[in-house]
Amino acid sequence: MTPSHPAALAAATAIAEALADPQAIHRESLAGRARPQSLAGGAVGVALLHIERARSGHGDNVTAHTWLKLAASEPISAGGNANLFHGAPALGFALHAAGTTWYQRTLTALDDTTIALTRTRLAAAHARIDRGNPLPMREFDLIHGLTGLGVYHLHRHPAHPITRDVLTYLVRLTHPLPHTPDEDMPPWWMPVGLSGEPDPDYPQGHGNFGIAHGVGAVIALLSLAVLHGVPASGVGDALARLCAWTDQWRQHDTNNPWWPGYLTIAHAERLEPPQRPRPSWCYGISGTARAQQLAGIALGDTNRQATAEDAILAALRDPTQRALLPEIGLCHGKAGLLQAAFRMAVDARNPALAAELPDLVP
Repeated sequence: MTPSHPAALAAATAIAEALADPQAIHRESLAGRARPQSLAGGAVGVALLHIERARSGHGDNVTAHTWLKLAASEPISAGGNANLFHGAPALGFALHAAGTTWYQRTLTALDDTTIALTRTRLAAAHARIDRGNPLPMREFDLIHGLTGLGVYHLHRHPAHPITRDVLTYLVRLTHPLPHTPDEDMPPWWMPVGLSGEPDPDYPQGHGNFGIAHGVGAVIALLSLAVLHGVPASGVGDALARLCAWTDQWRQHDTNNPWWPGYLTIAHAERLEPPQRPRPSWCYGISGTARAQQLAGIALGDTNRQATAEDAILAALRDPTQRALLPEIGLCHGKAGLLQAAFRMAVDARNPALAAELPDLVP
């Protein structure tokens, strides 16, 4: 935050001070439920808070280093549970954000580890596509899968071949599966429920629009690759296919656009209308509008960008929508709406979006 929001800076300072000393926090809350290597709920995430404060001149590197040491105090995961939010990629993401040469040797080792596990998962993903098997959520999503690893590589080394390889996989994800007779469902349709596991409530699976577990993250990452000039064949066409699907299901409520969080067969066959999700980061306007804005900028589609900005602007101005986010966190809460609105305001063609931030921050 900037000094123009003193109340926000004071709140951030109070949170950071409460999380300054790992020894003052009950070990069970950190090492048990939270997991030290977790970006979402552990020491890596707290370290990232202090890294950002140090880089903005509101904190110090010593506190950040203390939390990074705690995050690395156990063997770093590079196995099946390693992803952007846990293990080697998560710690590497935080060290990269630190922007200092202190951790260069460690960061190089984490890069090597993350590149190796990405290659392993890419090989498994391409083999799955070759067999014509449907898409598993954990193969591709932002939280657990290759889209999240693509975010890591785009940040760390955009010119590295592994970055192009992940983008190539995401492009292939938008092509029809071989040996698959059902052409009605898109190739990113998943045969599971919202948890990523088989669910009797979703006997024919679902199509996911969200940022956390759906194509919203794929749209955002492919768009960022275009905007960063990272070459990968077919990215523009893949974006067009994904955006055409989201356009097909875009809804309007009193002239304000929105996208469903997910679709089932009942929605796809028009047996029931899709429901408007709360404006959260994971499934709602906070995430989907940002992805659509990035796609509009990447594709030079000013109408798409305007629609995305209108969508989040409507949510910001609607007390009923904002009231649907009683929590304060990133995934399900107000912080996700603020983060998305701020990011969108920086890139917006519509100046009204930035004008809403002072009312949202307090």
